[in-house]
Order: sequence, then structure tokens, then C-alpha cells
Amino acid sequence: MSLNATSKTKLDYDLAIVGGGIVGATLAAALKDSGLSVALIEAQVESVSVAKGRAYAISLLSGRIFQGIGIWDKIEPQITSFKQIQLSDADYPKIVQFHPPELATDRLGYAAEHRVLLTALQDFLQTCPNVSYLCPAEVLKADYQPDFVEIQLRLNGELQTIKTRLLVGADGAKSRIRQAAGIKTQGWRYWQSCLIATIKPEKPHNNVAYERFWPSGPMGVLPLTDNRFQIVWTWPHADAKAMQELDETEFLQKLEYYTGGKFGKLELLGDRYIFPVQLMQSDRYTLPRLALIGDAAHGCHPVAGQGMNLGIRDAAALAQILKTAQQKGEDIGNIQVLKRYENWRKRENWVILGFTDFLNRTFSNQFLPLIFIRRFGLWMLRNITPIKKYALQLMTGLRGRPPQLSQM
Repeated sequence: MSLNATSKTKLDYDLAIVGGGIVGATLAAALKDSGLSVALIEAQVESVSVAKGRAYAISLLSGRIFQGIGIWDKIEPQITSFKQIQLSDADYPKIVQFHPPELATDRLGYAAEHRVLLTALQDFLQTCPNVSYLCPAEVLKADYQPDFVEIQLRLNGELQTIKTRLLVGADGAKSRIRQAAGIKTQGWRYWQSCLIATIKPEKPHNNVAYERFWPSGPMGVLPLTDNRFQIVWTWPHADAKAMQELDETEFLQKLEYYTGGKFGKLELLGDRYIFPVQLMQSDRYTLPRLALIGDAAHGCHPVAGQGMNLGIRDAAALAQILKTAQQKGEDIGNIQVLKRYENWRKRENWVILGFTDFLNRTFSNQFLPLIFIRRFGLWMLRNITPIKKYALQLMTGLRGRPPQLSQM
């Protein structure tokens, strides 16, 4: 992976990706053998970007995309596989259980820590001669011309200008690239925040993932390596803040109650974090010479763990569109080329955004008619095989159009 941080000459690339997190790095990695030169622009130094204390539910499709890129053998030994997923409505005893044979697979998904995914991607990018990693670098301005984008940035403290045929915004929910381009968004902030904590249980988690719906909001339990798990616990904003500030002993007592006591005594590992949640969909994912991927393009409630997977799928889809256009001699920054990506991903993302919003609103309340409806829905999931299979395919990424990388 080449880096030209001090040269005063202009650096020219076929595309520049702003944001070197998991989604941006996945796009760069997916373009290794594309014949396209790539600049990956990241504001945070590697040690900071890797250290994020998050874990993600990774779908079967995302695992197949990483396998197609060529990094799965580095990731898989460091993560856990879901041997079962349990879905329940608070302490209502009728639990929905999903098992791998229902999809004719040997697992239902994965739980992976942020550092494992990003480290594997960064190591892989070291082997990509077509990728230049510009870090730490801050984009100051993007000037869109008919045939190129001129990007002014501060690279290692020095001003630099590069030209590229295509600019890709992978810079998160508050994307400066999206905002500077004047792309509007639709959606809303929820009344909830998510609390995240890593826990060491007394009893083994047995690689079972849980989604428990409480009136305050859903709680996801992701089984990690070394018999740890991470909770993604949704509360109204003030309650989430109060839970974060609770005495550790009292916090763990509440957590033992809300997890049904199935893990025995609990130990808190590290700090508790909170973040507000929102549903967001950009009015458009593309403009001439611009494409948005991941959280820069959309965002959903973390229920069912879909957010990171949508971004990984965006990256694989855009890479496929760009490689095909390059092979045909098309201009990868042309809006007609980029629309193929938008038409593919925007509709599919709407389905997941709607699905997560429906789950959160249906279960995060005590309105009696909705309690009846959702428990009838759980009955259907338990007893009607086609409905159960459809929901499972949706959660694992196996509905919709799969990127070619996932089939390699």
C-alpha cells in the first residue's frame, strides 16, 4: 500500500474514498484487482481507529463478502458463530428459536469486534498496490468538475490537492461529504439511546445470540470470544444515561434481571457507552462524480444488528458496479453508471430500515392491541415455516440481490 505524504506533485486517482472505517476499507479492498487506482482518506491514525470498543452482528452475507475479498481466514478464528438466535418479548415465556438447519447452513451469523474486522482490512490493504492510504488526512473542500473532482485536504499537517474521477463518501452518519454536496436526508431521531457494555458471565453463552424486546426498547446480546458478550441495550434517552451512571453493582443486578438470570453472576469489562439512534435515508446516494455508502447514505435502529451489514453490502455492490464499468471502458464517475448502484441498494436498504423501525415501534410499548399483535406475530414465527424462513433470510442478508463477491 503506497503512501505519498510529502510529495508536492498532484496525486491522481480513479476514486477517492473519504472514511477509512470498516465500510470504506471494505470498498477499497474489494477493488484490489479492478485496475482502478484508489485513495483511502482517513482522519484518525490507525491506532485510534482500530481501538473502538464495539462489536457487530455480522450476517452470513457479510461473511461471504469478506471471504470473496480474501480476508475471511484472518477474521473467522477471532470471532464467534451464532449456533442459535433467540427472540423473545420481555419475560413472555413463548420464545422463538432459530437454528442453522432452517437455512441449510451450519451457523446463523457472527459476532465480530471492531478491531478484528478493521485490522484484517488494514493488513489486507497493505498488499494492494493500487490503494494509497492517506492518513491522517482531513478533506477541506471538494470541487466537482464535469470530468473530475478536485479535493483539497490536509495530509499530515500539509495542504495537498488531488484529482479523482469519483469521490465516495464513507464518512459516517454526520457525513461532511454528503452535507457539502447538498444531499438532503429523510428520517427521524428516536426517543431512545443505546447503551453498550462488554460483560463476562459466570455461565457459558454457548454461542447463542439473543434479542429481547422490553417496553423500554430492545436488548441485543452478542456472544464474543473468551466467553464474553456485548449488550446493545435500548432505553429512552434519560434512562440510558441513568443506566450508564449507575453504580456498577446495581447495574449488573439490573442486567442479570433483564437477561433472565441465564448467565449467572456478571462482571463488567471496561466502560459503558451510549449513543442516540435514528432512522435516516438520503434522498439520493449518487450525484455526478459522487457516491455515498454506509452510514453516510442511511442509518437504522440497531435492533436485529443490521446497520454495519448494510454498509458492507453497499461497498460490495458499488465495487461490482465500478469494476464492470471499468471493464466496459465506461466513466466510473458518470451518473448513469452510479445510478446502477443507487437503484440496487436504495430499495433494498428501505426494506431493512422499515423492518427495524417496525420491530422497534411494535415491541417498545405497552399498548394492549400491539401486545396482542406482536405475540401473534411471534406465534407465526414459531409455527409457520415460510414466514420463519423469510424473517431468517432477511436477518442473515440472504434476501435480495447478492453481490458477486459473496458468490466467489
